[in-house]
Amino acid sequence: MTGDSAPDAVAAHFQTFLAFDFGLKRTGVAVGSRMLRTATPQGTIRAEGDARFAQVAERLREWQPDALVVGVPRHPDGAPHENTARAQKFARQLRGRFGLQVFEVDERYSTTEALAAGAADADAASACIILEQFLRNLP
Repeated sequence: MTGDSAPDAVAAHFQTFLAFDFGLKRTGVAVGSRMLRTATPQGTIRAEGDARFAQVAERLREWQPDALVVGVPRHPDGAPHENTARAQKFARQLRGRFGLQVFEVDERYSTTEALAAGAADADAASACIILEQFLRNLP
């Protein structure tokens, strides 16, 4: 896990999280709680630019999360690629627009795992995988 802090430094008052699997055209969304350490898929955001952030704002109003989680893709060897920088930019924009703490999680293979599991909405399922990985690593 990368980003704002290591899992053991995530404040105990952060209980509810909204996670995003960022993509240029679609962004998967999941919500989960620290107590249950599980995630539930939400409808994928199919928008770009300001329209994407308007839909993110709706999800934030609906779920009122304590913090956000963004999956950051990498090559299998861990090296960054162009989508790595895009996801990190999205994470910075979330911090700036909404004032919530954002944690970044290495999301290698999350979409592959979601597709292998037969997910109807691979983006939302991938967001669940990202969030559950994050939750498993919390103290």
